[in-house]
Amino acid sequence: MTSGVWIKHHGAITGVTGSCHELFIDPHCSVLIDCGLFQGVEASPEGASSEALEIDFDLSAVQALLVTHCHIDHVGRIPYLLAAGFEGKIYCSEPTAVLLPLVLEDAVKVGFTRNKGLIRRFLKVLKSRIKPVVYGRWVKIPGNHKAASLQVRFQPAGHILGSAYIECKVANGRQQATTVLFSGDLGAPYAPLLPAPKPAYGSDILIIESTYGDKFHEGRQERHAQLQGVIERCFRNRGMVLIPAFSIGRTQELLYELEQVIYRFEDREVASGLRWRDLEIVVDSPLANRFTRVYRKLSKFWDQEAKRVKIQGRHPLAFEQLTTIGSHEQHLATVAYLARNPRPTVVIAASGMCAGGRIVNYLKALVETPKTDIVLVGYQAAGTPGRAIQQYGPQNGYVELDGQRYTVNAQVHTLAGYSAHADQKDLLGFVRRMKKKPKEIRIVHGEQKAKVALSRQLQRLLPQAQVKIP
Repeated sequence: MTSGVWIKHHGAITGVTGSCHELFIDPHCSVLIDCGLFQGVEASPEGASSEALEIDFDLSAVQALLVTHCHIDHVGRIPYLLAAGFEGKIYCSEPTAVLLPLVLEDAVKVGFTRNKGLIRRFLKVLKSRIKPVVYGRWVKIPGNHKAASLQVRFQPAGHILGSAYIECKVANGRQQATTVLFSGDLGAPYAPLLPAPKPAYGSDILIIESTYGDKFHEGRQERHAQLQGVIERCFRNRGMVLIPAFSIGRTQELLYELEQVIYRFEDREVASGLRWRDLEIVVDSPLANRFTRVYRKLSKFWDQEAKRVKIQGRHPLAFEQLTTIGSHEQHLATVAYLARNPRPTVVIAASGMCAGGRIVNYLKALVETPKTDIVLVGYQAAGTPGRAIQQYGPQNGYVELDGQRYTVNAQVHTLAGYSAHADQKDLLGFVRRMKKKPKEIRIVHGEQKAKVALSRQLQRLLPQAQVKIP
């Protein structure tokens, strides 16, 4: 606790999912930062989990919800929050305000109902609550806090389009204001499409993620070379590349990078009679396809490199080699066809941790085939099929999909350079660049090993700060 400000953590403290933190301005007034879904075996201190999704903490003090970005592990429990009686506004960046209804419409269909009337009513309520905030602008949060006031500012975090870290400035009478910074998910530098995270001025209290607090990513050139190498193997073997990916963020970044490779090497022969322009790319995710269309409309939020590509007349998210799959019938037909007729094809499908979604049918059809390459480009939470493939696949172990065991004969590649999360060097750099160094740092959103490793490095960097693992 600092200057009358205190924080409760309702998620992302025993792992990386279920992000939800409550910042108290006074005993009767608070705001939530994120309200995410738990995945795999992770759970909240109060007992919420991927199987028990109801809001399990008192909402009587909560005045508003601040959303760092719209990945499901940060927003997936918002429908449950509204059902529990939350009546406040939902503050987020301008791109997130556009993307969030799409994310939660899908979440409601999966977790609540497919009744179109109920979904329409939910979306109407949701949209009436959303308050878009311009990056870099301080906004006052109204509420019943009598002695204190709260202003917030969203700054680009470089994780996905619209992602932000949030600075919360609490003023209490004549005392000096206290600034609490919630990192959300910080992106790695040079992420496709996205401007790099904006350096933070500083804070008194910092709540920082630690997904890769014990890791160091490859650079952009290395990850390009790795992805190119996997696809070239696919060409030579007349095989398939399966990439489980989040529908929002990772899918669009992969499309951008694949278009770049094809553009550079279009006429280069990769295998006998096959050139790079012959590569087929399939995005089999209706949700990802919707997000990709929105990403194209939000191009003013792209980084300068991506804007230059667009000015050249290229279409990095809609190019000749790209096929999108819509209906469930088309999906099943595509899986069956590719299983019978292997050909150099990259399939991108959700979910990113293989815990449901259309990627599961591709895995069931192709994971036991040695000519298949599985490329993992994101974090795989404990207890998910993605983690099992990552951990046991290289040893020809098995993965359980829909209650059945499949031997992993496919080649498994983990390309950490494609992570949308900052690594240890980037996380330390984010803190090091602050002019006003935090007096207290709380490390969340990571496995214990990652949190401990980051904690040690932060304590070396700031010996006077209190570095805590909640």
